[in-house]
Amino acid sequence: MKITARELNRATLGRQLLLEREALSVVDAVRRVVAVQAQHAPSPYVALWNRVTDFDATALDAGFADRAVVKATLMRITLHTVHADDYQVFREAMQSTLYGSRLGFRFAASGLTPDDGDELVPELLAFADQPRTAAEMKAWLETRLGADKQPAAWWGLRAYAPLHHAPMGGPWSFTTRSSFVAARTGSIPRGRETVPRALQALVLRYLEGFGPASVADVAQFAMVQRAPIRRALSALGDCVERLEGPEGIVLFDVPGSPRPPADTPAPPRLMAMWDSTLLAYADRSRIIPPDYRRLVIRNNGDVLPTLLVDGYVAGVWRPVDGGIEATAFHDLPTTVWDALAAEARSLTGMLADRDSQAYSRYNHWWAKLPDTETRLLPAQRS
Repeated sequence: MKITARELNRATLGRQLLLEREALSVVDAVRRVVAVQAQHAPSPYVALWNRVTDFDATALDAGFADRAVVKATLMRITLHTVHADDYQVFREAMQSTLYGSRLGFRFAASGLTPDDGDELVPELLAFADQPRTAAEMKAWLETRLGADKQPAAWWGLRAYAPLHHAPMGGPWSFTTRSSFVAARTGSIPRGRETVPRALQALVLRYLEGFGPASVADVAQFAMVQRAPIRRALSALGDCVERLEGPEGIVLFDVPGSPRPPADTPAPPRLMAMWDSTLLAYADRSRIIPPDYRRLVIRNNGDVLPTLLVDGYVAGVWRPVDGGIEATAFHDLPTTVWDALAAEARSLTGMLADRDSQAYSRYNHWWAKLPDTETRLLPAQRS
């Protein structure tokens, strides 16, 4: 079976709840979309506001507080929000990547070995049986290892050990001062070998939420080498099917997964910073036109909040006094501007209760954008 580039776009939007908001609990929505990027605390809230009918930010607060959804270092060694039931298998699937990146040269430079890391993890988790601030974790490691080894040890173990970020309140459940708590998972993986069944489960979950996709796409999403991804897909057998994508590329998908027609309407959206749909593929042209990629994905890895128009990135937005400032990279019809204005009124209503200037620390990027059409989309009237 063949599938076009536009059909791939619609498949992603449909599975990511971006063709139409759905009446789901926030916990179920997180499960549906697989993983929500969470480097910056407001982003999971904005991402789910885009996807859930009548989104209630306090429900996400409660989900974090109850640990029904958790924030942790996972795919691409990046902070994600995932359903609690997914955390263990995702963590096991990432074992090789986390081991190689976090117990490597920087860890070794302090005189520590990977075996030292594995031995420290159970003790660290016992200490973090209750929430501990980063300062407390560092102090514990300094007592255990000495001041010279603590910085490298903490740099490695805060991502390698199965730790969740503990909610600390504030407008978005988490602040810039991190607190950590043991994940309380089952057995703790050791060494550099990924658990094969876990990687297979991650591949299936990825395809459910982002497919159809190539081997390169899956590897990009997880930051796992392509060879293990190929082995996982082979082991899955009839649980996956092969498709022919644009230019003959081989794609994989879960049989029976929804693939909306190419002409399915895609309403405008105001996407969160680092929204997963922009980063989940090796071929990001599925969502981001190639000419716009360098504008929205900055050279240091920051991914700006974007305008999604007809399913593709068409500009960027930021909160400002009085509403949302929207910058379009090409001309947009009046009907699209009207729809974006309606989205802005809803979004500013949510932000007003939390932080009306969310993302303001990234305003410096706007000076580097091309001189294109910019409009103020007014805030919701009180």
